[in-house]
Amino acid sequence: MAADSNPKQAVDDGAIDLAVLTGALWARRRLLTAVPILVAAAAYGLAGFLPPTFTAKASFLPQQQQQSAISSALASLGPLVGLAGQAPRNSADQFVALMQSAAITDRIIDRFDLVKLYEADYRQDARNQLLGSVRISVGKKDGLIYLEADDRDPKRAAALANAHIEELQRLVSQLAITEAQQRRRFFEAQLKQARDSLTKAQIALQGSGFSRGALRAEPKAAAEEYARLKAEVMKTEVRVQTLRGFLNDGATELTQAQAMLAALRQQLAQAESAGNGGGGGADSDYITKYREYKYQETLYELFARQYEVARVDESRDGATLQVVDTATIPEKRSGPRKARIAVAAGLAAALALAACTLIRAVGARRRVA
Repeated sequence: MAADSNPKQAVDDGAIDLAVLTGALWARRRLLTAVPILVAAAAYGLAGFLPPTFTAKASFLPQQQQQSAISSALASLGPLVGLAGQAPRNSADQFVALMQSAAITDRIIDRFDLVKLYEADYRQDARNQLLGSVRISVGKKDGLIYLEADDRDPKRAAALANAHIEELQRLVSQLAITEAQQRRRFFEAQLKQARDSLTKAQIALQGSGFSRGALRAEPKAAAEEYARLKAEVMKTEVRVQTLRGFLNDGATELTQAQAMLAALRQQLAQAESAGNGGGGGADSDYITKYREYKYQETLYELFARQYEVARVDESRDGATLQVVDTATIPEKRSGPRKARIAVAAGLAAALALAACTLIRAVGARRRVA
């Protein structure tokens, strides 16, 4: 019989405990209301003595990678375009990562002497504090990059925000991040090499001399065709080497490129044999050098054309970053937020007081039991 009454007694005890706890809270309702209000008011007043924080805001638009009508001429180069490099399409995320990199943060630390200003023992501590005071985000709808810099000095806050953009522009110009810049650098190097080869071929051609037999051979048309075939062979060879870097030997695209290369080499061999049979001695030597000259001239014109295309695209793109809003000196402080501090302190006081009341009520109930 006693065993049957235990569950009911346990339920009754639980109900009594809940009633006791509710009653204890209700009995101290004035204290639970007054103390949090006083704590919130005190926190609000004390927050006014905290050092103020100012936030400077800036925004800019990263350069969008575009495909111009002029750039369609690059298709004639085929795999040579791939050698020039491709810039990442998600430039916004890349710029955010660059602004948070050590390359930029260290420059800003040195620029504003933040190690001394932050009273940091190590450079890494100053870097972490700088990263904590600067917030960078990318707008989902407009694609703009927003930058907010916090500092106790409003002028330094604006300077920090603008310095991030300035250092980013400087770093980007050094890294040649845009596609046009990469293509321009690539074709600039190729153009220089082609110019040197063309000069050597021209000197060799001038030293070969002229003869009636060479003039009767009319090598111009044959030499131009030979130069075109040789240039096509070079482009196809580069294409095959590029495809082998990321395709299997049995891939369809690689097989087609190899077949095209074999056909072009056969045509080139036929052109060479036909040219060699056109004469002998000085005539043959002149024709051979003339063909080499036309080949180097074709390459030079090819790279010069693509170099100009890259320069046009680069100048059209203009600045890599387009600043929308330059950070200005903030007029109002952004922190500390006294209302938020007061609410948080009041809630913390209410929870702590309620917890103490409940603990005392449970303890008193157990002593009575």
